Formats: sequence, structure tokens, C-alpha cells
Amino acid sequence: MSTFSIRNLWKRYGEHVVLERLNLEVRSGEFCTLVGASGCGKTTFLKLLLGQEAPSRGQLLLDGRPLPAEPGPERGIVFQRYSVYPHLTVLDNVLLALELHRSRWLGRLFGRARRQAREQAAAMLEQVGLSDCLQRYPAELSGGMQQRLAIAQSLVRAPQVLLLDEPFGALDPGIRADMQLLIQRIWRETGVTVFMITHDLSEGFKLGTRLLVFDRPRHDPQAPQAFGATITYDIPLRNRRAGDLPPDLAERIAAREPTREESTP
Repeated sequence: MSTFSIRNLWKRYGEHVVLERLNLEVRSGEFCTLVGASGCGKTTFLKLLLGQEAPSRGQLLLDGRPLPAEPGPERGIVFQRYSVYPHLTVLDNVLLALELHRSRWLGRLFGRARRQAREQAAAMLEQVGLSDCLQRYPAELSGGMQQRLAIAQSLVRAPQVLLLDEPFGALDPGIRADMQLLIQRIWRETGVTVFMITHDLSEGFKLGTRLLVFDRPRHDPQAPQAFGATITYDIPLRNRRAGDLPPDLAERIAAREPTREESTP
């Protein structure tokens, strides 16, 4: 398992500062939920953890070493939109993740290695409740089942870190509740470190062991892009509730509105 160390991290695109002054230590096995108003850099932060983006300044360390520049098997990600291959069966979707990892030149396994990979993929699909759907195609599955498939794709290589970008945002409340139970069970059973973006405060408090609130604490009306967001609250979630956040911040997050403009200190 892996420990993240984030030290004075900044991310900017040209003159636009997205994130600034991020300092964070996340131990192996923590479940961090990320909340904040739209446009506060939560997805950018996830891309930095994935390795899809590089910091503009500061350090992002994994087990004391700089994070690899490209996404690797130690990190899995699940997006809000289902990242599955529509032309492959459920089983082949998960099998492909193993084949691409174990046979990087051909992208395909053969013989005994392929049989073992199929067994591993089928076992992972059973774990997420899709053992009866191995030969079906994604278009034949409900939204919740497709998201289960995406989770199986990410977990089959046993990543050390699981990144979730609003994975349940497009699901109806009943299916969403089932998926919350699923991801909590998988987290408890595997001990994987989780970073999950959500706009649902109650979900953030319910699932996580730690709530990270992203906000933009300073603003210059003459240069609106000069300052970025940072982590303004880092809340341990033992016996905490959504009402523990300041009301104005909770309202902005729930409404998915941009942060309030404040004077530069």
C-alpha cells in the first residue's frame, strides 16, 4: 500500500492558477472524500494523483519518491461516465485490463496465461456482483451495472490507490445507495487508498474517513485567475455530520456554484 505526500503543490495553466499551496499527508488505506464548489480544482487534483498532469511547482511523492510521470498499475480510476469498451463482453472488458498490463507489446495473452487471466477477471466480476453477466455487452447493462464493470476494470490489477471522479453522479438514488455500499465493502476488504470526488455532502461524510474541502480563499477582482484553490478544511470523519461545515460553504457545494469572491488578504 502507498502513502502520498503533497508539499506546497501548485498547478497553473499559463496565467490561470488552478491550485495553490496544497500540503497533505495521506496514509495507506485512508478513504478521502473531496468536496468543493465547481471549478475549485478537484478534478485537476485527481489528474495530478493519476499522473495525467504534472505539478507546476512543489512535490507529489508516493512512498517518498516522485510520482511516476505516467499512470501505472498502482493507480486505478473510475469516472462518472462509464469507461467501458462497448464492443467487448463484460468478461472481455476486464480481461483486457490484465492483457494490456501483462502483455504490453501484443496486448493479448495466450494459453495457460490467458486462462488464468480469465479466471481472475471472472472472480473480480463476481466480487462486484456481475457473475451472471459475463457474456453480455455493456449496452445490455443498466447504468449501475456498467459502473460496477468500470470498478472491476480498475480493481482487477489490485491497484494501491483508487481514484473516483464522481462515480455515482449519474445514478438514481436507489442504485447510488447500492454502489456506495459496494465501494465501502471493497475498500474494507482490500485496504486500498481511496480519493473520491463528490458533490453530495452527505455521501462525502458517509463514505470517507477524511473529508477534504477545496475552496478559493482569496480573490483579486483585477486578476480573477491569479489565485487558485487550496484545501481549506481537512476533517477527520469519526462521528461527524455534514452540518459540521460552515453553512455558506455547504450551500455552495450543494448548489455546485462557483466560490464566493473574497478580498485578497
